[in-house]
Amino acid sequence: MDSIEIIGFLAAVLTTAAFLPQVYKTWKTKDVSSLSLPMLILFFIGIVSWLIYGVLKNSPSMIFANSITVISSFLLMYFKIKYSKN
Repeated sequence: MDSIEIIGFLAAVLTTAAFLPQVYKTWKTKDVSSLSLPMLILFFIGIVSWLIYGVLKNSPSMIFANSITVISSFLLMYFKIKYSKN
């Protein structure tokens, strides 16, 4: 693994770790009032695109980070739909 990929993994761990508390808090409180579904959808599409890009570039750090973030963002979208008051 080269130094560029190590920097990528550092960035991957930090940015992914920063996102996980929001998922956990939303799961525990079931409060989705501050989450925007259109933003979550756009974010999800963007992360899926980054994941595809990482696969095509054969970048383990991008694949690692974006795989976890795809799951996390999907969960937030699911929570937003499930817990929204209609």
